[in-house]
Amino acid sequence: MNAPGSGAPPPGVLRLGVLQFHVRRLDGVAGFAAALDTHLREAAAAAVSLAVLPEYAVLASASARLAPAGDTGDGAASVAAELAMVLAHSAALLAVMRAAAMTHRLWLLPGTLPMAVAGGVRNRAPLIAPDGRIGFQDKRVMTRFEAESWRIDPGGNPAVFETDWGRIGIAICYDLEFPALVRAQVQAGAWLILAPTCTDTLAGFNRVRLAARARALENQCYVAIAPTVGTAPWSASLDRNRGYAAVFGPVDRGFPEDGVLARGVLDAGGWVCADLDPARLAAVREDGAVRNHRDWPPAPP
Repeated sequence: MNAPGSGAPPPGVLRLGVLQFHVRRLDGVAGFAAALDTHLREAAAAAVSLAVLPEYAVLASASARLAPAGDTGDGAASVAAELAMVLAHSAALLAVMRAAAMTHRLWLLPGTLPMAVAGGVRNRAPLIAPDGRIGFQDKRVMTRFEAESWRIDPGGNPAVFETDWGRIGIAICYDLEFPALVRAQVQAGAWLILAPTCTDTLAGFNRVRLAARARALENQCYVAIAPTVGTAPWSASLDRNRGYAAVFGPVDRGFPEDGVLARGVLDAGGWVCADLDPARLAAVREDGAVRNHRDWPPAPP
């Protein structure tokens, strides 16, 4: 656990926890529920108020019942079967996520959950309040794997969500690499962007990491990434996972000179936590060395 200190943060300050989810074989919905409970107990013990898990973490719950021990799981049929298994149990998995948020009395972004929507499939990120209310952000831009192998449909426009600390946005992995999507959320009042991710190479992770730092710099906001890590030869979908969790902020007065507020160890499991104060952003946007947030030029004709 990488934590900012002991005790609860001051009023108005959010203690954010982003999980480096070390992929392991989970036995269906019950196995995912047990793993989620363990992780959230750790987060609650560190006074985390908003916990974020990675994109596609739920897929670890599918492979145990589909692939026997020793199966490399690298066939296209196995990829399709894993997705089908999660889709068949999406309602039960969402119920588990909601119950966990309510039990541990925290805000929860439990990664993403593929769901059947409007005759197709979308990659959805639920944001769950401690009282069980749920909002969804769909992934807007599909990677080649999602579009060509899984045929997941693009979601709608970026949204913002009202929380106890103000408005926040969610940019799922690849979406973070498109400045206009995050800019729309910031213009709608988001001061924090949560980015659940799943990348199988260091190149893929670095694209997301660099995009997160750029979005934090150009919008003078906070951006947090939560990745899957580790190897899973028994899974066709989560076979390789690289990265580390991190929280980034503006590169300006009152913040670290590289904008890195917290980061984990590459490819290791565990929580990375940071205390985030919206007032610090308001101050730097008003009186920073630069005013990136307000100085965006209009689009060329």
